[in-house]
Amino acid sequence: MSYELIIVEKPLAAKKIAEALAHGKPIKENLNGVPFYKITHGKKDIIVACAVGHLYGLAEKEKKGWTFPVFDIEWKPAGDISKRSSFSKKYLIVIKKLSKEANEFTVATDYDVEGEVIGLNVIKYACKKKDANRMKFSTLTKPDLIEAYENKLNHLDWGQANAGEARHFLDFYNGINYSRALTSSIKTAGSFKLMSTGRVQGPTLKIVVNREKEIRAFKPVPFWQIELQGIVNKGNIIAWHKEDKFWEKEKAKKVMKNVKGQKKAIIDKTQKKQFKQAPPFPFDLTTLQIEAYRCHRISPKETLEIAQELYTSGFISYPRTSSQQLSEKMGYKKILTSLSKQNNYSSLIKKLLLKKTLKPNNGKKTDPAHPAVYPTGISPKNLNEREQKIYDLIIKRFMATFAEPATRETMTIDIDCNKEIFIAKGTRTVEKGWHTFYEPYVKLEEEELPTVNKNDEVTVKKIKLHEKETQPPKRYTPASIIKELEKKNLGTKSTRASIIDTLFHRGYVTGKAIEATNLGIKTVETLEKYTPKIVDEALTRHFEEDMEKIRENKKKPDDVLKEAKEKITEIIKDFKKHEKKIGKELLAANIETRDELSLLGNCPTCKKGELHMRRGKYGSFAACNLYPKCKTTFSLPSNALIKPAKKECETCHYPKVLAIKKGKRPQEFCLNKQCPAKQVEGDAGKEAKEIAKGIVEKECPKCKEGKLVLRGSIYGKFIGCSQFPKCRYVEKLGDGPLKEDFEKKKSK
Repeated sequence: MSYELIIVEKPLAAKKIAEALAHGKPIKENLNGVPFYKITHGKKDIIVACAVGHLYGLAEKEKKGWTFPVFDIEWKPAGDISKRSSFSKKYLIVIKKLSKEANEFTVATDYDVEGEVIGLNVIKYACKKKDANRMKFSTLTKPDLIEAYENKLNHLDWGQANAGEARHFLDFYNGINYSRALTSSIKTAGSFKLMSTGRVQGPTLKIVVNREKEIRAFKPVPFWQIELQGIVNKGNIIAWHKEDKFWEKEKAKKVMKNVKGQKKAIIDKTQKKQFKQAPPFPFDLTTLQIEAYRCHRISPKETLEIAQELYTSGFISYPRTSSQQLSEKMGYKKILTSLSKQNNYSSLIKKLLLKKTLKPNNGKKTDPAHPAVYPTGISPKNLNEREQKIYDLIIKRFMATFAEPATRETMTIDIDCNKEIFIAKGTRTVEKGWHTFYEPYVKLEEEELPTVNKNDEVTVKKIKLHEKETQPPKRYTPASIIKELEKKNLGTKSTRASIIDTLFHRGYVTGKAIEATNLGIKTVETLEKYTPKIVDEALTRHFEEDMEKIRENKKKPDDVLKEAKEKITEIIKDFKKHEKKIGKELLAANIETRDELSLLGNCPTCKKGELHMRRGKYGSFAACNLYPKCKTTFSLPSNALIKPAKKECETCHYPKVLAIKKGKRPQEFCLNKQCPAKQVEGDAGKEAKEIAKGIVEKECPKCKEGKLVLRGSIYGKFIGCSQFPKCRYVEKLGDGPLKEDFEKKKSK
């Protein structure tokens, strides 16, 4: 039996493709727990098999100890390289087996650089073929998948494949050699600490460090502003002196002297200007990440993960796109009509469908592989809270791009107070236009001024002199740093969020507003002093541009990689000249940063030592640094990332910590299990006691088997299922049994 083998990137996508292409019902089979699908399409037999992302990774051909520079590398099965990827072995075995009887091969991985590399490696190393057909699609909807299959390319996209493979080689060359060099330097200083940097990681850290240095070096400059508060035509008005900022106090005092005691002022001039505010552009990945952080404080990394899940489930188009443009071929009306079946959006979409023409406000940014992010029209089910937030944001952005411009009006009023001119400005929305479709994500100040005419009298309530200082530049947020990297053409839309995440994990940066740690600052300073090319963004950008030229078939991968090897060899040669000095400086910074990041506060027992976070055989804990003189310890939760809160408990004055769990807001709690703040008072306390004594028994609403019981943790008391860990249902005290429950039980 011969058949066509379609290679898909992930199991859920394989299921979608099989269901879309099957003439009849797909036959699902399993081999060693790996699913694949047998289908018939017309007269052709097809098997749809899946990978689980990258089945191959780069590794040294032969390990020769801790040597560098290293360039002799090759593709190997991911499961052989890392234990974390061992689960992928069974998927590779199944694909190899299925490829033996196949007479035609089609790659249907995500249509981008990474997807092309995944497909290329499977075809080349698992299927032992030189080329394959290629399906191109931006959504996992049935019409798009059928069209992609019927119009598949006869070859892989070799521009994407070559550019993707070259990027992997470049990143491996830079990552392994620079990281080994840094770690080796620490060894020469008599210690051991795994250090890392990379082609994009180094320049990114330098950007954050440079901003941190600007903030630390900033010297505030005083300035003065003068505010007039008054009433005109029964309306309050606030105006500021036309000079705005006075850099000399004497000038400000002179104005204050001139207006002192003035009870009246006159409207000198009024001006109104209306302007059209165009609808927003459709989402590319970066803009989606920025908006998700602005509106919901969802990190760029998590936004990408959620968007990828929504895409794989068929609810939105492919999210890893640089495009801000939607094509007419998508069928705007068809998508909007499908979306109108969802109650949350039906009334708004009906307004859009009344328009004679549907034309999105496309931006300038394009992507050769995919359009901007858009909803497919398929109604999602069972989305969690954060998935729903991202989905809602995407739908409302999509609707807003088709809406009319908003009309805004700015009014400027000049007020004459004894020949000193004060200016009041206010902007309001006259016609909401696209705002209606993008609510509640429109964040614009609405300041409407009183209706006035020239020579109207203003009653002066107060004239106030404000003393202020210039402010340092703001630290980057997880969203603004991604925008900066895109602007500087460092990294890719898919990798930028994970690069920032790596900086946090390595201890180079910390905080919601990204602050470079002493380790991050010292690492950049040391590298700039001895081997500045490692953190040189110009060199990184140069190779980013070369990768794009490879994709466009304007450069050969071998030429780019040859240049990279020469540059890295030169950099490592310089590094080795100063290895001991680099190691000594980095080790000192490591120790300082470790203590800084682990410090929780003063020891509440001995009052002399400090509590630090430590790792032991059984997990993390907090302990006094004067051990063994002081043996104070506190347990720390193992199901969360714990960070110092840098504050004391208001009730018992023990140190507080932050528990950070994926997809949830950070939770602040006191280390003291016996803290009075954790004892429940009032009705909730009464509930807790009644449940603990067994007076109230209530069935677990989740599993229906267990009973709700009182439980406690370092966070405090709560109600949970007695079947834990089989059932993990929990609820806050006060959300559970009511007083009526007590009364019913007692009466019985």
